[in-house]
Amino acid sequence: MVHNLHALGVFGEDERVLSARAFPAPTSDDRTAFERDRDRVVQARAFRRLAGKTQVFTSRASDHFRSRLTHTMEVAQVARHVASALNLNVDLTETLALVHDIGHPPFGHAGERALDDCLRQHGLRFDHNLHALRIVERFEQRYAGHRGLNLTLGTREGIIKHSRDYATLEHPELSEYFLGLRPPIEAQVIDLADEIAYLTADLDDGVESGLLEIGHIRENVDILRQSYLPVERSHPSAEEKYIFHDALQAMQKTLIKDLIHTTAANVERAGVKSLADIRALDHRVAVFSVGAEAQRRQEKQYLYDTLYTCKALEIEHTKAEEVITELFEFWVNYPEELPESYADDVKTEGLARVVADYIAGMTDNFILLQYAEVRRRVRMGRVPFPEHR
Repeated sequence: MVHNLHALGVFGEDERVLSARAFPAPTSDDRTAFERDRDRVVQARAFRRLAGKTQVFTSRASDHFRSRLTHTMEVAQVARHVASALNLNVDLTETLALVHDIGHPPFGHAGERALDDCLRQHGLRFDHNLHALRIVERFEQRYAGHRGLNLTLGTREGIIKHSRDYATLEHPELSEYFLGLRPPIEAQVIDLADEIAYLTADLDDGVESGLLEIGHIRENVDILRQSYLPVERSHPSAEEKYIFHDALQAMQKTLIKDLIHTTAANVERAGVKSLADIRALDHRVAVFSVGAEAQRRQEKQYLYDTLYTCKALEIEHTKAEEVITELFEFWVNYPEELPESYADDVKTEGLARVVADYIAGMTDNFILLQYAEVRRRVRMGRVPFPEHR
């Protein structure tokens, strides 16, 4: 536990400011504002849909592969550990971990790239962080008095700024979120907790899929090899897969420990004493050490070279891009085929953005059903596809 960082978490007056909501909300129970945010996120339909969205492998391949939801839960575990050790606001940190991927479309990063490419043709972009903000502010409708989840300012800031900073000139609509200033450490650690979680999980799922071999990983990923050897020495007769599992956990602990101690050292070195000081820095304090960062980059490159771009997944990615692109073009050309509930949004948001919103909210299975139905109608001659119009 790093006790001298207590004042740098979102507590006291900082917590009061960042607990502000756009609409009045009950405060009669004993939960903090960020705990109430957490509960609202977990109860949101968009959060539940993460169970049906690809992380790396689609759920059709195996029940055991991580979905976007199980990945999110693993990120929350790591984030809570880091926040507790650094004496940060654990409630805010956990909430940000649970909501950090809520804006992802179906089919993982392949789906996000395809949707972004579609929007570029209309002078727009798809950013899953900004889409997450749209979800919690507009699309979730659970309350009688307003649209959205009415989350706190602190949670909304963390949604958009946990992994990158936005410039005021490029995004004037985000001016309330302290653009140009660094986010609280609670938000900063989410991006690294995300990295730690998926670097561990993707090796695990890669081996489970048969696309990666444990021996090959050991030869090419230094941090895994360093974690594997002590386990192998302690359990020389154990099966390789069990040694590998223990090594993955040891690797994760190594990265978590490095993040905690490097962040604490950065805070001490910068001489910051408050959240205001954190915001005023020209860099983020929550980072890995130079050595751990090099190992992280090596492993990420290995995963990119051997898993993310392998032939089996490239086939999946190509199909995902085809499905999203064709459906996007279909609804842009035939907006009357959109659900009636989207008509008003088309008037205010523009057709291309609304079509992207509709697609982004879908699970893998639902979008495939929509694709099959549109294709069926095309075959029956009820409606032509855009290229035949």
